[in-house]
Amino acid sequence: MKHRVVLGFAAALGLLVAATFVVSSQTSVAPKAIETSVIRSSDLLEKAWSLPVASAFDKRVTWQSNGSRCGPASLANSFRSIGEDETTEADVLSGTGTCWTGYCIIGLTLDELAELARKKTSRQVTVLRNLTAEQFREHMTHANDPDRRYIINFDRRTIFGAGAGHHSPVAGYLEAEDLVFVLDVNERFKPWLIERERLFAAMDTLDGVSKRGMLLISP
Repeated sequence: MKHRVVLGFAAALGLLVAATFVVSSQTSVAPKAIETSVIRSSDLLEKAWSLPVASAFDKRVTWQSNGSRCGPASLANSFRSIGEDETTEADVLSGTGTCWTGYCIIGLTLDELAELARKKTSRQVTVLRNLTAEQFREHMTHANDPDRRYIINFDRRTIFGAGAGHHSPVAGYLEAEDLVFVLDVNERFKPWLIERERLFAAMDTLDGVSKRGMLLISP
């Protein structure tokens, strides 16, 4: 009986891992699209990195360990920037039972990510959903506040023409240029800038039956 349980567990784990890789392969983005769909000019990126919140990340992003763990990676990077103890994916997930196979199958929803965050910080975690374009702009004007951290959930297809839902920290807002600085936790994409309206359009999409949105972590 013990051997059957072990074999059954191994088979289930294998199916979960396989499913993750299938989803990943179906939602991949071509290198050319990654390069040309967003803004990466060195002068603007340097200006963005000098913003108050971005500076707290110290020009360093710890990349997600696999294609399904953008949510935990976003929390880990954000927590590191505000001095929390949970600064790795493993720290963020430890003891929670979330993504226990090593994969967050199909990824975490915004609400699931908020629940995970609340288990690891005493700070206030707020789900921002159903925002208007004007409300989103207002939040972006606060994205340079050192006491705030935003994690945005958006659909890559709206920006890159392919891909799926993704989480990443917002590290600041260049208000004069109307550009948002996104610290993409996927190493293939790396940090990029994008027009606020385009990012809003990518966020203002459905994840299943619920709207995407942002997490706000604040004192």
